[in-house]
Amino acid sequence: MTETPAYGFDTLQIHAGARPDPATGARQTPIYQTTAYVFRDADHAAALFNLQEVGYIYSRLTNPTVAVLQERIATLEGGAGAVCCSSGHAAQIMALFPLMAPGCNIVASTRAYGGTLTQFTQTFKRFGWSATFVDFDDLDAVAAAIDDNTRAIFCESIANPGGYVTDIRAIADVADAAQLPLIVDNTSATPYLCRPFEQGAALVVHSTTKYLTGNGTVTGGCVVDSGTFDWSATDKFPSLSQPEPAYHGLKFHETFGSLAFTFHGIAVGLRDLGMTMNPQGAHYTLMGIETLSLRMQRHVENAEKIAAWLEADARVDYVTYAGLESSPYYGRAQACYPKGAGGLFTFAVKGGYDACVKLVNSLDIFSHVANLGDARSLIIHSASTTHRQLTPEQQEAAGAGPNVVRVSIGIETADDLIHDLDQALAQACP
Repeated sequence: MTETPAYGFDTLQIHAGARPDPATGARQTPIYQTTAYVFRDADHAAALFNLQEVGYIYSRLTNPTVAVLQERIATLEGGAGAVCCSSGHAAQIMALFPLMAPGCNIVASTRAYGGTLTQFTQTFKRFGWSATFVDFDDLDAVAAAIDDNTRAIFCESIANPGGYVTDIRAIADVADAAQLPLIVDNTSATPYLCRPFEQGAALVVHSTTKYLTGNGTVTGGCVVDSGTFDWSATDKFPSLSQPEPAYHGLKFHETFGSLAFTFHGIAVGLRDLGMTMNPQGAHYTLMGIETLSLRMQRHVENAEKIAAWLEADARVDYVTYAGLESSPYYGRAQACYPKGAGGLFTFAVKGGYDACVKLVNSLDIFSHVANLGDARSLIIHSASTTHRQLTPEQQEAAGAGPNVVRVSIGIETADDLIHDLDQALAQACP
């Protein structure tokens, strides 16, 4: 018997989780556009509903197309399992739902997407949850923010909007000391540039809308479980360690081991929250992932060239790209993200708020949209859009001040993108 080879990333991004369709021989994963699935008999149905057998019941819970995507993302991240859902925001709620209860809190990085900050500060209140925001460069402050009611630590690997790179290993050490799971949003880095589990994270979330799909067609999210966190080590996570009344006292961690979080996400999270990914959306994302490594290489190559050009331009105050030698995070990026610091960063325009507005209105190739991770180059003025609901202090802390624009560098010809920025800056800063 031969051993299964350790396939490379480029092979796994095409083949992981998928086989030719047994009924038709179709090579591409079919779109299983169905609501429900016929049971073999009454005993089969009962076994599925009792979680005694794995299979398909109803597409709010499980779907064959979505299942392929879940296995592919879990494989690329090096995780034990994954649950896909309707959006990146849904993934964050799905990740926290088994961990939290009224009165509980998380410790989160101040450097995060504006929508995440709003979700954590405003929507959390409706669940009785709260978040404490800390500069994750200050490890002592992270540790000091943890209290008896803390249930998780949350950060982004490459933070949106500024492209700040997190020292995941250092934060994971703080989380381990407190017996808490570290949740890393790996949307901007993707598993091609960063695999947070290898640096100590317990859970990874994605907005699959962004780089994983890569073509701006569908929204989606994913929660990936490392399978290594001991949910029974303390009494902090009863949803996973204690009897579940809805399943006749079943204990998820005791029963499913390394897949406990994944099974809970499907059997309870998707069952009751209903944040389901549709099979057509999963299909688009599967097709996008097939070229993930190729696209990320070009995103990084273009970002490095364009960031260097912007840094040298007199109309620009500063550039935040961690791939620049001038960045205070250059050494960390080289050590923790050796394939590159991604395609996302910000730059400050001389002339402030008004110049930024003029800039985004003057571009031809760059699209002015509230998205990132597309094959197309995108730009947005965060202070007037994605981070508009935050206070000026919160905007500055998040790297989204009034004089700053965020760019998501696409895979076009770099010189064309530089020419577009040049002509737009000429109009914004005459």
